[in-house]
Amino acid sequence: MWGGNAVAGRIAVGEISPMLLTGIRWIGVVILLAIFARRTVIAEWPVLRRHLPFLMAMGALGFTGFNALFYLSAYTTSAINIGIIQGAIPIFVLIGAYIAYRTPVTLVQVIGAALTMIGVALVATRGEIAHAQALRINEGDLLMVIACALYAGYTVALRKRPAVSGLAMFSVMAVAALLTSLPLVAIEAAMGDFRAPTPTGWAVLAFVVLFPSFLSQIFFLRSVQLVGPGRAGLFVNLVPIFAAILAVLVLGELFQLYHALALGLVLGGIWLAERRRSA
Repeated sequence: MWGGNAVAGRIAVGEISPMLLTGIRWIGVVILLAIFARRTVIAEWPVLRRHLPFLMAMGALGFTGFNALFYLSAYTTSAINIGIIQGAIPIFVLIGAYIAYRTPVTLVQVIGAALTMIGVALVATRGEIAHAQALRINEGDLLMVIACALYAGYTVALRKRPAVSGLAMFSVMAVAALLTSLPLVAIEAAMGDFRAPTPTGWAVLAFVVLFPSFLSQIFFLRSVQLVGPGRAGLFVNLVPIFAAILAVLVLGELFQLYHALALGLVLGGIWLAERRRSA
């Protein structure tokens, strides 16, 4: 579902403007959560209320900011690139955890991080990494790198999450994402970039709301309960693989040699970086 989000972002180009897609996405999610999670939120509201500023900031950073840049990047880069760059998030988290908490980092993890970042650079330079200085880095790829940094910041900050269930916290952050996405929609309209959804745009919205935004979150929260966060988190590394496969099958994008090399570097680097944690 998360891999399919990259494909949905590309299909949405010209069918619905990116900030509107971000805003309506969270309207749909909040409606679904109001139906299925309201009892959980009500039961845990006393604790949630004490942490509202933190949860609002988390929703704005990890949900609104990440998704706005994600869908904006789809205008100038491919779904394959989006998926591969998104796969580097664990390395951004590793770096962020070291900066914020001085989490110990081994030499093997440093090598893994370096390999992953080389893979991202390979994608951003279209395989011409040796001539990067003479090239203009694709705007969409750069936006995805920034989006990944935002989501990594959100992930690192989760260490200070309140003692509530994942579903309750997600519900409040979804409301925060909705509220903080509305100004972006207004800015988009003021700049003349607003585009109402076409029938295809509505189809993309339905997919994005139901699958990457709602069901995938519920499934992931449940998987964390069943197998623990460490094992569940490793499966996120499959996102770039699914994104690449779906981009080729659904969009007909060309999977080139530098994509394969970059994907190998990103996943290999993550594998090295996760070895100590897995052990």
